[in-house]
Amino acid sequence: MNILILGGGGREHGLAWAVKQNPKCDRLIVAPGNAGIAAIAECADLDILDGASVVTFAEENAVDFVIIGPEAPLAAGVADALRAAGLLCFGPSQAAARLEASKAFTKEICDACGAPTARYARFTKAGPAKAYIRAQGAPIVVKADGLAAGKGVIVAMDEAEALAAVDEMFDGSFGAAGAEVVIEEFMAGEEASFFVLCDGETVLPIGSAQDHKRVGEGDTGPNTGGMGAYSPAPVLTDAIAQQVLERIIRPTVAELARRGTPYQGVLYAGLMIAEGQARLVEYNVRFGDPEAQVLMMRLGAQALDLMLACAREDLAGRQVHWAADHALTVVMAAKGYPGSYEKGSEIRGLGTLPEDSFHMAFHAGTTAADGRILASGGRVLNITARGASLQEAQARAYAMVDGIDWPQGFCRRDIGWRAL
Repeated sequence: MNILILGGGGREHGLAWAVKQNPKCDRLIVAPGNAGIAAIAECADLDILDGASVVTFAEENAVDFVIIGPEAPLAAGVADALRAAGLLCFGPSQAAARLEASKAFTKEICDACGAPTARYARFTKAGPAKAYIRAQGAPIVVKADGLAAGKGVIVAMDEAEALAAVDEMFDGSFGAAGAEVVIEEFMAGEEASFFVLCDGETVLPIGSAQDHKRVGEGDTGPNTGGMGAYSPAPVLTDAIAQQVLERIIRPTVAELARRGTPYQGVLYAGLMIAEGQARLVEYNVRFGDPEAQVLMMRLGAQALDLMLACAREDLAGRQVHWAADHALTVVMAAKGYPGSYEKGSEIRGLGTLPEDSFHMAFHAGTTAADGRILASGGRVLNITARGASLQEAQARAYAMVDGIDWPQGFCRRDIGWRAL
């Protein structure tokens, strides 16, 4: 098969790596890709938000299957354009992708199907939003309604921080994403991520993970796109996973189908777990980043077969075959992230690292120039390892980190601390 993956981050490097393991893959193209992806696939310069351009490119290159990595092309309706052209693709429709593109829409769905989530209110003006915060008190959570690259959520521990977050959103710091604001009850507990595939009807669980959102060790400092992750998530027991399927995910999928917008793709439920009960924090309509990297390390070649079955509406009866192991990824970021940071610094030592089914350096924000690998983003590398235990996976990942010479980068040294 000729396969096209849309995206150019660490998630897409993880997807490309897993797809490449499968003998069904004859030709692999990733648009736009990055320096690490270029080592295993062809990279293409393509506007991945323009459905017509993606369709034309796929037809000209005899692409059999398109995997859409990030949320922005899904929110822009690229999956709809591909399906309308008769092309097989993995990813939900624009209408179903509103589960991530609009937090208010997700709350509507939860209300309609009875899925447990935080109490909330939604606002389009700062005044009423601030009045609500003063009435509710802190801690409280302030969210930009739309897509904000993982940064539009402020968990405010005091009232002043919450009021400042409202001003920041309505002042345009998050662009159009902050035109509407959702304010939620603060939920205490332990967060975990649960991933399922859905073909419009059948729901197939494919794994759990926990990530570390905050930039500092001990989960301190500002939120980021994610500083590391591990899989499986010990807090997401079999009993809780079953509860999530029955009370949250299947009712959501049924409600979307009832509305005439069946869900097809990966559905990622961010959960808060306390006292054996799970509530929904948010949905994402694509693989997480960096959760995808640990999931792909554990899934390997079967990831392509499962995504194909999903796209062909053929998930019924499928099973996921897990090795009884663990995976952990450490994000290396440019100093200054998630604030301002410099681009263009050279990363040395990558060529000396092991690359096999137990060790991978997935690239997120890199470019190649004159035989050198340069940092081109905030989150730059995802150093990922598998092991028989989480401790072993962690030790292997940090041994790889220590082999990288990049003075302009940093990472957290405590990924996995909650489970360990």
